[in-house]
Amino acid sequence: MFTLVIGGAASGKSEYAELHVTRLTGRRIYLAAMRPWDQECLGRIARHRLLRRDKGFETVERYTDLAGLALPAEANVLLECMSNLTANELYDPEGGGEEAVLRGVEALLSQCRHLTVVTNDVFSGGVAYGEGTLRYLRALARINRALAARADTVVETVCGLPNYLKGGPIL
Repeated sequence: MFTLVIGGAASGKSEYAELHVTRLTGRRIYLAAMRPWDQECLGRIARHRLLRRDKGFETVERYTDLAGLALPAEANVLLECMSNLTANELYDPEGGGEEAVLRGVEALLSQCRHLTVVTNDVFSGGVAYGEGTLRYLRALARINRALAARADTVVETVCGLPNYLKGGPIL
C-alpha cells in the first residue's frame, strides 16, 4: 500500500502521516531526508525527533539514492519529506536528479509493506520565483503528480484536517 500526504507549510501533514503509520501493525521506519545543513535544519530535525520520540519509529537518515537503500522486510515506512529529497537529488553533488526520486520510491515500494510519503503543495503561494526555484518547484510538481497517480491513497491536510483526494482511510 502507498499513501501520499500533501499539504502546505504547517498544515499538519507530518502529524497526520505519523498518526497514520502508528495505526499500522508492524515495524515502523522513519526515513528522514533533510540534510542538517545549518541551525535552522538542526532545529527542525530536533523538533521532528521529539514529536515522534515515543511512537515506535526507527530512524534511517538517507539524503539521496533511495534505490540503493535496503530496508527491513515488511516494514511500514514514512518518508519525510519528498520536498527535501527532491532538493537533494537536484542540487546535491551526490544527487541523481528527478528520475532518481521516482526510482527510489519504486525501490521502497518493492521492499516495504506500506509506504507513506509526505510532500509539500507547490504553486499555491502566488509568489513570483526566480528560475532556480522554479526549476525545483516544477520538478517537485511533476514528482507529486507521478506519486499521486501511483498511490493507493492521497490525502491533503488543511488546518490539521485530512481531505481524501483519492482512496480513503484504511483504518
